[in-house]
Order: sequence, then structure tokens, then C-alpha cells
Amino acid sequence: MALIVQKYGGSSVGSLDRIRHVADKVYHTRQQGHDVVVVVSAMYGETERLIQLINALSQFPDPREFDVIVSTGEQVSMGLLSMALQAKNCPARSFTGPQIGIQTDHVHTKARILKVDTDLIKRELGLGRVVIIAGFQGVTPEGDITTLGRGGSDTSAVAVAIALKADECQIFTDVDGVYTTDPHLIKEARLLPFISFEEMLEMASLGAKVLQMRSVELASKHNMPIRVLSTFSDGLGTLVTFENKTMHNHLVSGIAFSSQEAIISILGLPRKIGIEGLILSKVSEANIEIDMISQSASVQDTIDFTFTVQRRECPLALKVIEQLANELGALSVNTNAKVAKLSLVGIGMRSHTGVASTMFQSLGAIGIPIHMITTSEIKISVIVDEADLNRGVKAVHQAFELDKVPTHIKSLPFE
Repeated sequence: MALIVQKYGGSSVGSLDRIRHVADKVYHTRQQGHDVVVVVSAMYGETERLIQLINALSQFPDPREFDVIVSTGEQVSMGLLSMALQAKNCPARSFTGPQIGIQTDHVHTKARILKVDTDLIKRELGLGRVVIIAGFQGVTPEGDITTLGRGGSDTSAVAVAIALKADECQIFTDVDGVYTTDPHLIKEARLLPFISFEEMLEMASLGAKVLQMRSVELASKHNMPIRVLSTFSDGLGTLVTFENKTMHNHLVSGIAFSSQEAIISILGLPRKIGIEGLILSKVSEANIEIDMISQSASVQDTIDFTFTVQRRECPLALKVIEQLANELGALSVNTNAKVAKLSLVGIGMRSHTGVASTMFQSLGAIGIPIHMITTSEIKISVIVDEADLNRGVKAVHQAFELDKVPTHIKSLPFE
């Protein structure tokens, strides 16, 4: 008998019929003799509905009250799933994050989990019940409700699994697992039977929507295997686990992308030691995450400093930068909010050359200009025009033959 933590996303609990279907899956796992803890998201579209209500009242809502409101969506789905299981004569009980004891820091809307109290969960499991927990939420030491950011239910599930020393954390979603890229965009995308924590962390951070980045980071740190499965079909899904020799047969594992990017450039900055750190610290103080960064020499002993942010954070970042640019005596500030990021990920890059040239030539062959480039040991990311994103993903996917099952690493087409 194993201890399994299962997480079901919004699309999995999007209607009463789907909740009944989830109850069937949970019941089946229970009938196999396993102890089951379930973490649920809000019903599909419910969080957006709550945010729209908030925005109708306030342009800059109080973060504490924001969390109080948006956290209610998960309470509905957890209660409904508990009732659906009880209707099948399967003992179940639902709890909010604060009730269970998911304690977080004080950063509303983007809180981090500090610890999970397992006493109540273990007691309920000992009584033979399925424990259902509202994902996405926690509580500060002072008792304020917090939320973990978009996709935070994944993090809730992984944190609970780690605290319980579960055998596996299963993330159920509306796709069969992790693909070489978004199968909704590229029909030839291939399901990956396994992927390393490091690759999945890169994929999640670069825009892949299957798993939230923080959940993968947490699982990797605490050696908790994650299996990504479909709620609506059978299959083994994708196991996110430790790197092994077999994985190095994959030169490239996948392509991630994000269409919600923005570029901000400060032109004609005085060349001063430490000015880059000053810029980044001011943006960080506004709780804005910077992604790609580039700097180039300009005319008359000045520099141009360029970085990217999430598009939704561009207005605030622009406000901070325009004020700073004026103080520093920069010539101007430019922005482009119609760009996207396309990224190639694979641990095989560590020991093989030619990946970057193949990627760049595949984009150049179809006339796609590259605005920015950044690389790491297992990743290459480029910023392109948003209008070119879909064509670019398709071209790169074809260039690396990601639709084919790799048997060995071979020469790249543009080498």
C-alpha cells in the first residue's frame, strides 16, 4: 500500500460531471489499497470570475483582500468532490489550506510555503478517509489568508507530498503528460515518457503550462517524483525525476514559449560602475521579476540597457524605469509589448555542439528576426515578434525532429 497525493486542476473539476469523474478516479486508487490525499484547484473559470469582480471595484486592490476573495474558489471544488466521494460510500473530508496548516510567508498573491502541518492529515487518513485539500492557499503565522500565485495548487500538492513523505505526487491535467511542445499548437508534438527535474524546471520557467515552476523546484530540492497524467484518459503520463544516462540520448527535450513578454530599453545611460545593479534593484523593489537582460555600448560614453518582463507587469515597470531614467539623465526609454519568448531545452546540450546554430538558422530560413538571446547550460531562449511565434515554434520543432522518438544523437541538419 502506498501513500499517493493527487492534484486535479481547474479543467478536471470544471463541472459536476467532471467532479464525479474525478471521484471515480480517486475511489479507484483507494480501492487499490492506497491512502489518498487530493489537492484541488477552483472550478475552471472561477478564479477569473472572482478577479473580474475585484477589478470592477478597484484598479489597485488591497493584496490581503484580494487573497481573501480568490481563495474561495477552491473551497467550492473541495467540498463538492468530498460530497461526490461520500455519495460513492467512500469516506472523505475536505479542508482549506489554513485548516490543514499550510503556513506561508506574508507576500500576498505570491506567497511561499514555509511548512505543512501533517497531524490532521495523518489523523484523517488513519480513520480511513480520503483527505481533500484546497490548493493555491495558505495562512500566515498571524492568521491572514494568502495565495500562492497562478498554478499554485501544483505547489500545494508537492509541498503536502513532501511533508507526508508520499510515494508519488500525481498531477492530473487536461493533457496526457509533458510534450515536446504544446500539442494544441504543433500536432506532431510527442509525449515524453520521462523528463529530468532540471529540464522540467526550465520548461516551466520558460512558459510551459503543464507544471508550475515553483512546484518543480520544490520537488527537485526534496527528491519528490512527480507524474503528470491526464484526468480524461488512461496512460502512464510523464515521470519528472532525476537525470539519468538515457536522458542524454535526447539532444533536445522540448520547446517552451511565452507570448506574454515585453521589452523595456533605457537608451543613453551614463556609463557608471554599478548603474546596472541600481536599475535592477529599483525594479525588484516594485516586486517585478526581470527575465532576459542585455547591455551594449552606445555613443559618447553611454550605454543602452535592455530587459524583459511579463507583459502584465510592463506598465508598472515602465513607470519605475521612466522615473529612474529621468534621475540618471538617460536619453530615452523604449518599450515593445508585442514580443514573445521561444526556448529550446535539453540536457544533451551540455556535451554536444551546433544546437544554437541550428536553432538560429531554422528561424532565419523563414525570415524571423531575433531581438534578444540568452543561454544556459541546457537552454537557449530568444525573443521574437509575437506575430512570428507560432511559425518559429514549428520551424524549430521540425529542425530538431522532435516528432520522432530519439534512438541516438545524430548530426544536426545545419551543422
